[in-house]
Amino acid sequence: MSTHTSHTAKSTDTTHHAPATHGTPTASRPVTAVVGLGTVGEAFLRLAHAAGHRVIGVDTDPDAVARADRRLKASAGADTAGETHLTDDLAALSGADVVIEAVGDDLADKARLLRRIGGLSPAPVVTTTAGLSLAELAIASGRPGTLAGLRFLVPPGPGGTVEAVTTTLTAPATTTAVQSLIASLGLKPVSSLGVQPATDATALVLAQLNRAVSFLEAGHATRDDIDTAMRLGCGLPAGPLRLLDTFGLDTAHSLLTGLHHATGQACFRPAPLLSRLVATGRLGRKSGEGFHTWDDEGRTVHDTTALAPAGTATRHVRTVAVVGSGTMARGIAEVCATAGHPTVLVARSDDKAAAALAAIEQSLTRSVRRGRVTAQQKAAALAALTPAATVDAVSGRDLVIEAVAEDLAVKRDLFARLGRLTAAHGTILATTTSSLPVATCAEASGRAADTIGLHFFNPAPALRLVEVVRTPDTTDAVHAAANAFVGGLGKTAVTCPDRAGFIVNCLLFPYLGQAVRLLHRPGTSIDAIDAAVRDGFGYPMGPFELLDTIGLDVSLAIQQRLYDDLADPDQEPAPLLAALAGTGALGRKNGRGFRTATAA
Repeated sequence: MSTHTSHTAKSTDTTHHAPATHGTPTASRPVTAVVGLGTVGEAFLRLAHAAGHRVIGVDTDPDAVARADRRLKASAGADTAGETHLTDDLAALSGADVVIEAVGDDLADKARLLRRIGGLSPAPVVTTTAGLSLAELAIASGRPGTLAGLRFLVPPGPGGTVEAVTTTLTAPATTTAVQSLIASLGLKPVSSLGVQPATDATALVLAQLNRAVSFLEAGHATRDDIDTAMRLGCGLPAGPLRLLDTFGLDTAHSLLTGLHHATGQACFRPAPLLSRLVATGRLGRKSGEGFHTWDDEGRTVHDTTALAPAGTATRHVRTVAVVGSGTMARGIAEVCATAGHPTVLVARSDDKAAAALAAIEQSLTRSVRRGRVTAQQKAAALAALTPAATVDAVSGRDLVIEAVAEDLAVKRDLFARLGRLTAAHGTILATTTSSLPVATCAEASGRAADTIGLHFFNPAPALRLVEVVRTPDTTDAVHAAANAFVGGLGKTAVTCPDRAGFIVNCLLFPYLGQAVRLLHRPGTSIDAIDAAVRDGFGYPMGPFELLDTIGLDVSLAIQQRLYDDLADPDQEPAPLLAALAGTGALGRKNGRGFRTATAA
């Protein structure tokens, strides 16, 4: 939902810029007014200014006016006189071509404000209401023909998505003005943010963001590792804590509280840390501080202490062995060899080893065609790869990466052998498990201090994230060496707790399960929810499309393992997912899933 300031503008005649010259505007220099300079109002103010509009900003809160003034100067340069007029005097609206109303969602307050705006300016008025009836507001304004709305789920930035909303009372000229405003601000018009899909998408994403806050508060991972893991692991435009800051922590807290009261679901109860930040005035980007610190140009100020590496690597990895010949093993071996590491790929037979090497060569050929690597890099990578059909080939390697089936008994047996084979060399041992306990593998090896988790994401050559999973026994030197090795591959490492799901799966799968549970409600549209999540929040896929991509059987198995290990009701597998997977619908891989099951 959009976020707003809670102040209704009134005239107290305080000007923070030299007034703009508001005669008859030219087509190339429209005058856009924004009433309410909170998170959303300021976003529109910046968009209008960047688009070359003359802008008027009005808010009764002097701090809001001063903050918008300071930030606009910081981003646009100090010389904005004649282009901007920021004030607490509503009378300044008289020269506007269009007025954007962005104050809090209180029906009585909005109605009074809209009537006042109508008495001062004949211009079309665009409301950013998040949840009020547009028709009711139009009638209450006294000028229903001049009122339209904009619907969006996060405060709009350059290239952001918005939906124009009108009523049967909206005049054609107003509709045209809103469409022109969207185009001139560089926003992307969409038609996927209807009330119910937008409400569902907001609830799903807010619950996920709230879980991220609880994850941080529990000490499972740092702020930056959580944001980086979800951004790179899920392809999100921003990490969850950064998104909350942009959204406005007070707005998120208010919406979560309302959802919790309405549904009773624990996932909507605001995390205590979120409540504390709001109570102390740390509201995110608009206040300059939330989970991150923000400068006046809207950029995060990096905390070098929080971002400091785990330590200087005193153990260096040159030679690598990858045990396994499946998709993940082949991808990791390709990445290691391409980065210049002499790499042994250990399969269960000579035939499997040869087939794996051929598959890697085909993958590298595709990468050359796509310009990701050169022909010389491909040749060097293939020269660095050695196939093997016996696990004894791992002896003498600096790092052994296990990438066999997700079966704990199989992994334990393998690590027991690896421990014996590598003890003399002091090899670092790593498992690529996505959900099994790393500590169990470490214990089986007899070399727990030298064992760590390296959870690559599939396909390993393309995806940048690696979750580095440290157990209580993993030494600082091994942890630092693992981070340095991952960085040398051109990947980004995040440190994760040795608990089911690590970071990404632990935060992703409750969100997916919650989406599936919405299907119990009559009339719920899979396509509409997917579209609202994509268009409203910028996610690369909606939840149902993502489940089909992962595979319904794989998703169900991960959810079951998370639930078994964490005993968290949020992680419980969705019954409809289990039922659909039980029919043999596996998603994209067999053409039958949430989007195709009825046609199969």
